[in-house]
Amino acid sequence: MQASILKPALAALALAASAPLHATTTEARSQRGAEVIRTLNNGQEQPTLEAMRREFPFLAQATEAYALGDVWSRPGLDNRTRQLAAVAAMAALGHTGMMRVHAQYALNIGVSEDELKEVIYMITVPAGFPRAIGASQVLGQLFEERRAAAGK
Repeated sequence: MQASILKPALAALALAASAPLHATTTEARSQRGAEVIRTLNNGQEQPTLEAMRREFPFLAQATEAYALGDVWSRPGLDNRTRQLAAVAAMAALGHTGMMRVHAQYALNIGVSEDELKEVIYMITVPAGFPRAIGASQVLGQLFEERRAAAGK
């Protein structure tokens, strides 16, 4: 009976011992999250996160430490794949404001406009045309703004 209890406990302990060491303090996790933002946002702070930090500091800290510091910085996917997945998920859910943020990051790290368009075409199947059309409008505005800023 005790052996059956010990086996799962030992397996969990072995798994924990073999897992990569992650920062355990909120400050260290937040620093890792801030580095993710700098990488994706051309070395700049993220305006939405900074505005949230002023009005909703706990939500900003949780976003930076957990979403960015823990989840976004995990090994297994590169930033390009993460951004394409985030754009698709946000577009499919109809969260075009957050989709725009992630599309901007995607463009910053080398994803092309055509690739982002393909993601939007793909979401017509699981999410429907209304969500894809809404996402296409937001992406079109982002593309125009970036072209104007670049003088194209």
